[in-house]
Amino acid sequence: MISLFQYPFLTFAFSFFAFWLSAQIGVWLRRRWPQMEEAVHKDLDVVLGAVLTLLGLIIGFSFSMAISRYEQRKTYEVSEANAIGTEYVRADLMPAADAAKMHELMREYLEQRILFYTATSEEEIPPINAATAHLQTEMWAAVHASFLAEPTPALALVASGMNDVLNSVGYTQAAWWNRIPAEAWWLMSAIAICSNMLVSYSRHCPKTPLIRFLVLPFVLSIAFFAMADIDSPRRGLIRVPPENLNSLAQSLQGR
Repeated sequence: MISLFQYPFLTFAFSFFAFWLSAQIGVWLRRRWPQMEEAVHKDLDVVLGAVLTLLGLIIGFSFSMAISRYEQRKTYEVSEANAIGTEYVRADLMPAADAAKMHELMREYLEQRILFYTATSEEEIPPINAATAHLQTEMWAAVHASFLAEPTPALALVASGMNDVLNSVGYTQAAWWNRIPAEAWWLMSAIAICSNMLVSYSRHCPKTPLIRFLVLPFVLSIAFFAMADIDSPRRGLIRVPPENLNSLAQSLQGR
């Protein structure tokens, strides 16, 4: 199930409308019950401060979750490039014919991994994953056949490197699936809605311009957008560029 919060721009539009509407409800409630005792107003200010503090803590915690996942995706991109580059060099330990075939397969494999990082929609991923799986099977078959024909320590090292290449894909995929839980998004949304409602309801002056009550919804919507953008590897503005994989592909040209 695809969550609304996996689309950063929809997240901004939805959150801004919801927060603006909650502020307007608070304004309507204050107009309906304009009289408020001083003691009640002080208690309401305490509640409002506690709610805003809780909202800030949850947003900060969620930002930390999103950034840590982003850094994890960058780390695994580096690991993939290192694993592929190392195995490409180790392939020279194979017999000449097998080494040439392995080099060709690994260059094709590297192209598919770059496509995985640069794809902008989920519809592009299934054919990329299918091609990647096919190349993995062929590469492992080539290493396996060479090792069975001549089980030397050098070819055992090549097989170990191929295992690292195959494992790195699984780690990368797991990191791209690792998102902020939908429950955390809805919890933040509920607290933000309550905060906007309380801010507009607890205003001291009934004639406060309504434009002021757009500030908090707008700022919170930007925060939600930034979190959704960092947390969405393909649909956001902030992505993980395959810099190391591209650098490796350039270094392998002509080899």
